Amino acid sequence: MINEIVNVFLQVFTDPFAITLLVFGVLLGIVLGALPGISSTMSLAVLLPVSFSMSPEHGMIFLMAVFSASVYGGSISAILISIPGTPGAIVTQMDGYPMAKKGRAGEALTYAVLASGFGGILGWFLLILLGPLIAAAALHFRSPDYAAVTLFGLCMLAYATPGSTYKALVAGVFGLILATVGLDSLTFIGRLDFGNAYLQGGISMVPVAVGIFGLAEVLKSIEFGKKKLEVITAINRLFPPWSEIKPLWPMAIRGALIGAFVGAIPAAGSAIGVTVSYAQEKRMSKNPEKYGTGIPEGIVAPESSNNACVGGALIPLMTLGIPGDSMTAVLVGAMLIHGLRPGPQLFVERLDFVALIYVALILAIILTTILALLTIRYIARILDAPKNILMTGITILCMVGSYAVRNSIFDVMIMIIFGFIGYLMQKIRMPVAPVVFGLVLGPLLEENIRRSLIVSAGDWSVFFERPISLIFILISVLALALPIFSRSKNQQ
Repeated sequence: MINEIVNVFLQVFTDPFAITLLVFGVLLGIVLGALPGISSTMSLAVLLPVSFSMSPEHGMIFLMAVFSASVYGGSISAILISIPGTPGAIVTQMDGYPMAKKGRAGEALTYAVLASGFGGILGWFLLILLGPLIAAAALHFRSPDYAAVTLFGLCMLAYATPGSTYKALVAGVFGLILATVGLDSLTFIGRLDFGNAYLQGGISMVPVAVGIFGLAEVLKSIEFGKKKLEVITAINRLFPPWSEIKPLWPMAIRGALIGAFVGAIPAAGSAIGVTVSYAQEKRMSKNPEKYGTGIPEGIVAPESSNNACVGGALIPLMTLGIPGDSMTAVLVGAMLIHGLRPGPQLFVERLDFVALIYVALILAIILTTILALLTIRYIARILDAPKNILMTGITILCMVGSYAVRNSIFDVMIMIIFGFIGYLMQKIRMPVAPVVFGLVLGPLLEENIRRSLIVSAGDWSVFFERPISLIFILISVLALALPIFSRSKNQQ
């Protein structure tokens, strides 16, 4: 594995186009992540079609750069305007914004950059250490095991989604239903196509993701009108004294470890990782009452955890083919469109591509840290950008990107429909990410369930005979049952 990583490093450094894509992707990711309402998932979904005209290698380099940088970018708006740009930056604004209001905006942003870089690097090391080990174990999985692991991923998404577990479950089932649209892979009989020739080819993940994450946010911004944001533009001293930085390393390490391991849980997401990290540091602090008043500790721990989740979320994606969060769900779509199926077999058939993802991620993390430090003073101007121009550009990208998948106006119509569906789901506080999860994981779940039943001659007990599948099924049931017990306990 080390040899492949070294070879890919040399290939990337001798490829001017790859370096250009890295720099451009990082800058674009920082900007999009910093803009309120444009999450990392939306950034990836909208820019996903841009990668279709590239080779799989160049496309993945670009997307990994956007992915890593946009996760950091969310902390910028959290600190300067108290509006998190990404879900993982929700906790950062609790101390970041008060610190900026004290006239220490530059230092707050620097703490966020350094903690993000450190957390990202530690998460990357865990990825390259654990990835091959888990993939090697997963090679012994059989169809019942894969079906159970996929079900586990969907149930964990429902359990970990903020709000109602059962709303998330309904959204996930909706995604699974969408995955069945089109010709049956075994019988070639049309399913849920209503006689429409376009639907016989199935519903592509890209227009659904672009609509539900991208266009839905545009519609949401129209509803809120042209409200002007108050941006803290006074950025004075950037680098805090070393005496203030030195005591923060232990909490950066703890935050990164928490983030990486939480990120590795399918569907857990960075929001859980940063919340756990912040709560842990506050509990361990000698002065917990200072948290929320603008202290560096309240920035370093969650930001380190936030970016460590990037490497962590790639572990289940690369080794099992199951997205770690909504962002990696979009990356699954990118890999499938480029003819690559994530999972343990990828480590056997395309170890060079696995190494490419590792190299692209670490280079993106390092570049994000460097470019973020160089551009800190100009960030406030980006947040002052006219909202109408920004949303018009995003709408155009959504339409062009959806059309580019299959050169089909029908896909543009699908994108628009799911834009409105995503907007309405947000209005009733139903999470949208499970829809994409269901659409991505649906074919994998169906394929392995049917294959298992064919081998067992229709005997459903095949899913309970193997220890791996039985364990994951029990955990899935527990994840769905816990909210019921919690609700009953609260009512008592």
